[in-house]
Amino acid sequence: MSASDDLFGVVAEQQLRGRAPLAERLRPRRLDEVVGHQQLLGPGRPLRALVDADRLTSLILWGPPGTGKTTLARLLAEASSSAFVQLSAVTATVKDVREVNAEAQRRLGEHGQGTILFLDEVHRFNRAQQDALLPAVESGLLTFIGATTENPYFEVNPPLLSRSSLFRLDPLTVPDILQLLQRGLGALAVQAEEVALGHLARVANGDARHALGALEVAAALARSRRDPRTPAMEAVITFDDAVEALGTKAIGYGIDEHYDVASALIKAIRGSDPDGGMYWLAHMLEAGEDARFIARRLVILASEDVGLADPMALVLADAAARAVDYVGLPEARLSLAHAVLYLATAPKSNRVYLALEAAVDAVRSRPNPGVPAHLRGSGYRGAEQLGHGVGYRYPHDDPRGWVEQQYLPDGVSGGFYHPSQHGREATTAQRWPYPPPGEQ
Repeated sequence: MSASDDLFGVVAEQQLRGRAPLAERLRPRRLDEVVGHQQLLGPGRPLRALVDADRLTSLILWGPPGTGKTTLARLLAEASSSAFVQLSAVTATVKDVREVNAEAQRRLGEHGQGTILFLDEVHRFNRAQQDALLPAVESGLLTFIGATTENPYFEVNPPLLSRSSLFRLDPLTVPDILQLLQRGLGALAVQAEEVALGHLARVANGDARHALGALEVAAALARSRRDPRTPAMEAVITFDDAVEALGTKAIGYGIDEHYDVASALIKAIRGSDPDGGMYWLAHMLEAGEDARFIARRLVILASEDVGLADPMALVLADAAARAVDYVGLPEARLSLAHAVLYLATAPKSNRVYLALEAAVDAVRSRPNPGVPAHLRGSGYRGAEQLGHGVGYRYPHDDPRGWVEQQYLPDGVSGGFYHPSQHGREATTAQRWPYPPPGEQ
């Protein structure tokens, strides 16, 4: 290659970088620039320790879109002494994998250099294609890094999964996204209202790429209003710009109000007010609140405030949470509304919460007395000689399905659970504690 060809190549690369989406331009160049995932990349944490020791092993990065799986794979490769090869499971074939294996063999033999193969969307590889990777991964010829948005226990062959360390990347938090948006403002040479950035960060649902893409559109909208004679930095992204960039109607609220509105939703449902529950749910959805956050709060409420007064409450709340992941917005709004109305109109009981708190207090307030001998495991040779399981009475052998027997450690009196008189729990109160009346 001539010097002029090399020069033109550098210029072309610079031009492409300048035209690239904001998320690509802000892609971290070093591990220390990565935002979030400190549970993996912080000092002394598992993934960082492997990189610092240059002992990177095959691994699978599992997480939702926009959490930095591809970026992290590139940085891991750059931090090691190995060559980096990238394939997409959408377009790659078994032939491509075999060619990578052959090139890795040549590279190792001629230069003593290992090879890292990054396979994006590994869940799109079928079983035969994944099996083609196994020999090279087993022998250490390839260090395999796979990225997937799907549960790898369902989508990745067990042999390949067993030879890889699994690291789960959680969605970026709102503070994480805000940090990235601040970087984006500097790159775009614009300013933004705090409420606008807060809205972009919340609606992004932990997806950095989505947030930065929306910021770029919002910046263009802000510049379109600016007098061309004024400095560029006087372009200010407003809340309306953020809403328009996302293509959604929204109500603006800050971080504090985010928690206040969530509190109002929970208190309305706990107070059995379906109209209040619907109003605050609608408020959160219109404000662009993360639907998964709402779903999590409903699942918690189902056990904390309804409990055994209506055991179906937890089942329905969990179903709504799954619908959020499976169906997504806007359709999943109906599932959330379904859950809110059910929970608001259900009988209420906090006895599950009180029982757990009482049991936790009992555990913490006295030394561990140990498991009584008759309750200990007895399914192994020698257990009987130790006295484990001796004296245990099997309730199903009694026609009542119940026998009087000690189930708590010595010195623990119990009395943690007291059924309420509400809903289904009232029937529990009638038949509890055992034995039923007249059957003692």
